[in-house]
Amino acid sequence: MSRIKTITGLDIGTDTIKILGVKKDSESGIEVLFFDTIESFGVQKGRVKDSNEVAKRVSELIEKVERKHSCRVDNIFVNINGTKLQLVPSHALISVGRADQKVSSEDIERIYDEVKMINLQSNNKTILQVFPQEWVLDGEKEIIDPLGLQGVRLELDALLLSAFNSDIEGIIDSIEAVNLEEENIIPGLIADSNAVLTPNQKELGVALLNIGAGTSSVAVFEAGRLLNLVVFPVGSANITNDIAIGFKTEIEIAERIKKQHGSCSLKDGKKKIDFVLSPVNEEDEEEEEEDIFGKKKKIAKKKPKNVLSFSEKELSKIIEARVCEIFELADREIKKVSKQGLLPGGIVLTGGGSKLPGIIELAKKEFKLPCRIGYCTGFSGLEKDSSLSTVCGLVISKIDKEVSRSGSGSGIGKKIKGFFENFIP
Repeated sequence: MSRIKTITGLDIGTDTIKILGVKKDSESGIEVLFFDTIESFGVQKGRVKDSNEVAKRVSELIEKVERKHSCRVDNIFVNINGTKLQLVPSHALISVGRADQKVSSEDIERIYDEVKMINLQSNNKTILQVFPQEWVLDGEKEIIDPLGLQGVRLELDALLLSAFNSDIEGIIDSIEAVNLEEENIIPGLIADSNAVLTPNQKELGVALLNIGAGTSSVAVFEAGRLLNLVVFPVGSANITNDIAIGFKTEIEIAERIKKQHGSCSLKDGKKKIDFVLSPVNEEDEEEEEEDIFGKKKKIAKKKPKNVLSFSEKELSKIIEARVCEIFELADREIKKVSKQGLLPGGIVLTGGGSKLPGIIELAKKEFKLPCRIGYCTGFSGLEKDSSLSTVCGLVISKIDKEVSRSGSGSGIGKKIKGFFENFIP
């Protein structure tokens, strides 16, 4: 197998598991080396419930990719999702350490460590990421980046994104079981934001809404900062369940109906759809003749019993009701942190559920804001698909991290240099 250095993202979802391998090319940008999917098992509402089952599916998917593309997957970036993801506010204060009182990278690291020293009110939670809200230096606010500024007292207000330990362990166990090195765990919606939102949108104010199979999640950005992130236990699978109940049919059939005929917009017409549940027997299609009291009588053509009839309007009503519920939950969270829900960047929809026809028109009506579908661009050889935002965002997160490391330096040399800089007058 080739030893091409790949950057790999693994999106473990409720419905499917996706894997994407890319390499950074200075000429073409991000070149896709492989992409594949497999049906997911052992995941419920975005959370790993059976790590052994998930590990089997991940192992099968990786073996398929390695065999098909003659490559080797060494390490990955993986997503974490579920309603246990939670933002917690925190505050920290330190004294600037250098003799010349200029804020150093070591000071930044120290205050990040300090801000994470918070009582999460549970020993079962771990902090995944820190999102700075405001830097304060000697009482001066509205500081974008304190590095290199002169002062004595450095403060940081931040939001900490925490996750349940069992959810993190479930992800790690699912990866370790197939001998992969777990390099980083990224919250799914943060990966989405890296893939489909621009810095300008985050600066103006924008809400990102991912409608997945088991969950929907919303993140609000303003002035370049993350203001809110919430995951709801409602997704496109709930739409399928509603169709199954409304039409009194099986889940598998309801899913097919949703994908083939589903729409968020109510139809004015009364067009009837005869949905074939399974292949029709020829005998049921043919007209029959019977001998009744010695006379021939032609019998009308039988209507197949394996056809489900419904109107477009009935189906749209079922779908629209559930999508409006998701929009209502998201709108409530948006208005908690933004100015009356006024976001110049509007609403960006992503995830598999965003592919429903008519969803943008419905979103504009419900949110009363500009709305669009969020696609990840810049991936040579990958189709335009809003359900791929998470897996694309995972590899972008890794690329951004590598660029950041190469730009700022790392390792023991940096630490030694920083140690002596503290004594520079």
